[in-house]
Amino acid sequence: MDLGLKDKLIVVTGGGAGIGAGITRACLGEGARVVILSRLSQNVKEFMAEMGSAGARCDAIETHLDDLPRCREAIAETEQRFGDIYGLVNNAGVNDGVGLEKGDVDRFVESIRKNLIHCYALAHYALPSLKRTQGAIVNISSKVALTGQGNTSGYAASKGAQLALTREWAAELLPYNIRVNAVLPAEVMTPLYRRWLDSLGDPEARLKQITDKIPLGKRMTLASEIAAMTVFLLSPTQSGHTTGQHLIVDGGYVHLDRALT
Repeated sequence: MDLGLKDKLIVVTGGGAGIGAGITRACLGEGARVVILSRLSQNVKEFMAEMGSAGARCDAIETHLDDLPRCREAIAETEQRFGDIYGLVNNAGVNDGVGLEKGDVDRFVESIRKNLIHCYALAHYALPSLKRTQGAIVNISSKVALTGQGNTSGYAASKGAQLALTREWAAELLPYNIRVNAVLPAEVMTPLYRRWLDSLGDPEARLKQITDKIPLGKRMTLASEIAAMTVFLLSPTQSGHTTGQHLIVDGGYVHLDRALT
């Protein structure tokens, strides 16, 4: 299936690790050019080295996403070097454990800044490009936006706001044929998730407790499965009439009856 993404420029925040790396790989697999906006951690550097060895059309611009002037500079640099942006994937975020009881107001505000504000900033700065390309935005939210989790107020508020902005932007950008959708992962096996498991006393027992609650296949969702939904939503040919949608890729974790597990 041709998704019509060949030679299109797609910006992926946090696109060098975890789910973001899966999205980058999927976009490259469709012939797109990808620019990653991210801190250049060791993991990201290793990913970029791998992409370079493979001859992939992938570049990284170091961006601390809570630095809003740097967000504007990163979009401007992307456009100057590569042309108009077709797709923006707001993927970066961190479940930082800023709760109501254990957090404080300053940490909550900082969590919103880390997880939400850059999504608006990047979409705002990229909007002239997106208008010219009649492009697409995909926001990577989380099941926490729907279910709650406990002790993560900042992250939950940010991810819930992403869902609201998905519908708001879809409505506002209708005149420009810009589509806006969201993907909601639940339990996805990423290197960060694996490190969390390995920090526990019996990681495999804890993993089984989690996967036993996932109805379809009793397994973790793969980053590549989140990526596949994301590139489909970016596609002008296959999802050209899809906008304002919240698509949950989670093996039935959120919506199916717990009796099934």
